[in-house]
Amino acid sequence: MPTALDKALNSKDSCIGFAGMVTAVAAYSILGSDVLPAQADPTGDPENWTVDEMKRWLRARGLLPSENATRGELLERVKANLRIPRKTSAAA
Repeated sequence: MPTALDKALNSKDSCIGFAGMVTAVAAYSILGSDVLPAQADPTGDPENWTVDEMKRWLRARGLLPSENATRGELLERVKANLRIPRKTSAAA
C-alpha cells in the first residue's frame, strides 16, 4: 500500500509546481532584481525639472516623496537635500 509521501511524489501537480518554483528561483537568480535598468538622475537646475524627475531623484535617495506634494514642495525638498550623496547597496 503506497504511503502519503509516495502519493505526493507521484502526483503530476506536485512535480509541475516544484518545477515552476525552481524555474522562478533560477530566473530571479540569473536576472536579479534589476530586470529593468534604473533611469539616470536628472541634470541641470532643479528649477527646470519635471515633477516626475523630482520624485525620482528623491526616491533614489530614500527620501520617499509624498504623492500629494506640490511642485513647490518637491523643489524645496530637492534643494534642501541636493548635497546628500545617493544611497548605494554597497554601503556598509
